[in-house]
Amino acid sequence: MADGPVAEVLLRQLEAADGGLDSAELAAELGVDHQAVVGAVKSLQALGEIIEAELRSTKRWELTAEGEEIAREGSHEARVFHSIPREGLAQSELMRLPSGKVGFSKAMSNKWIRVDKSAADGPRVFRVVDSVEDEVQRRLQLVQGGQAEKLGEKERSELRKRKLLTEVTLKTYWVSKGSTFSTNISKQETELSPEMISSGSWRDRPFKPYNFLARGVLPDSGHLHPLLKVRTQFRQIFLEMGFTEMPTDNFIESSFWNFDALFQPQQHPARDQHDTFFLRDPAEALQLPMDYVHRVKRTHSQGGYGSQGYKYNWKLEEARKNILRTHTTSASARALYRLAQKKPFTPAKYFSIDRVFRNETLDATHLAEFHQIEGVVADHGLTLGHLMGILREFFTKLGITQLRFKPAYNPYTEPSMEVFSYHQGLKKWVEVGNSGLFRPEMLLPMGLPENVSVIAWGLSLERPTMIKYGINNIRELVGHKVNLQMVYDSPLCRLDAEPGPPRTQGAA
Repeated sequence: MADGPVAEVLLRQLEAADGGLDSAELAAELGVDHQAVVGAVKSLQALGEIIEAELRSTKRWELTAEGEEIAREGSHEARVFHSIPREGLAQSELMRLPSGKVGFSKAMSNKWIRVDKSAADGPRVFRVVDSVEDEVQRRLQLVQGGQAEKLGEKERSELRKRKLLTEVTLKTYWVSKGSTFSTNISKQETELSPEMISSGSWRDRPFKPYNFLARGVLPDSGHLHPLLKVRTQFRQIFLEMGFTEMPTDNFIESSFWNFDALFQPQQHPARDQHDTFFLRDPAEALQLPMDYVHRVKRTHSQGGYGSQGYKYNWKLEEARKNILRTHTTSASARALYRLAQKKPFTPAKYFSIDRVFRNETLDATHLAEFHQIEGVVADHGLTLGHLMGILREFFTKLGITQLRFKPAYNPYTEPSMEVFSYHQGLKKWVEVGNSGLFRPEMLLPMGLPENVSVIAWGLSLERPTMIKYGINNIRELVGHKVNLQMVYDSPLCRLDAEPGPPRTQGAA
């Protein structure tokens, strides 16, 4: 039935009704889809004040597809019980039944059945009681009959946990007569034509009121991914705090800048293939600052600058190996080395936001490719107190005020701290960053003065984005599972505003 006939029936029913009509009840009476009645209501609203429509929301319980099956055929545990003969049934044979696995565990917890593991042919399942009452089927049939209110909250909760029951919100319209109510629908003109003017017929025709508040059709445009929106905000915050952006255009990095320059030993587990992507071609970096390389080698193998080093045979060929960089701290090392070559020393603040790569196992909070944000401050006499203060200032600008600091270990920072923020969606504390003071064994071989300290911190771009947009699974933010509608609908990023509610189930 089209909108026109539905609208005419609606007006006739409304004329005879006392007070008004419910759109859902009318749809059921007419045997049409509820959306057809909603369309008729909206088309009548567009004609003026013929009707008044009030949107109402009601919640009701509905069975899932599995719930409908159980209401029809019985619960899994009841089907398992009835499939066991008096002489028992082999457990292996029971598990092959369609309801075997789920029904077995439920029937066992209900103490309807038992397992005899001493049987000659293997574990055998026997009935413990003669008959059972299938309460699950009974409760689902009550819901199916529109009597969900007879179930207690605990009973409904159990059915929801088993994904047999779901709560849905039904939006309906309460339709009543408007000030110009009539059962005769006359189409309102939307355009004044030259013919109407010349003939004068416009005087006798009804015109639709012009809506000066109506918005025009939005032009087609591109949409920024939430990561790009959050990245722009991070960059703006760093610039507001007086930081300079470091060049980070080398995704391929030598092991020297990625590990050795950071005083990370060559036998460290992070340098293994199960954590790092190594390149086959080009396999080695050809150009390294050899005078600096020799100082790094001496610090690793013999010690120096107040350190005893690692006391191992440092190998240049290991340092030359090319990798996909595992962190942007390699860019920080390059920036600090360039800073050390400038005389006299000038305090500096650097930041970078770019991609890094790790051979990670993919899960709800980890990807093999993600973005790292890094901040570095080099100045005379910096301490752990300066680091904690600037971290609180930095994260407050992000709108993240619930912070915890936990002592940690890093090969190139001492002391080191992990930074945790409370994730409302996951309902737990999530690590959002790592921080510390760069070790003298890293800074002094570069040529920086002895009284210069460098504080640094790093965090992923993905986790703050997930917290901000209420996304609980990183694979729904980046990768082949991304819903493009999420990209279209994601609002502007204001990191100092409250994060939105979680949209998914399960934060790099």
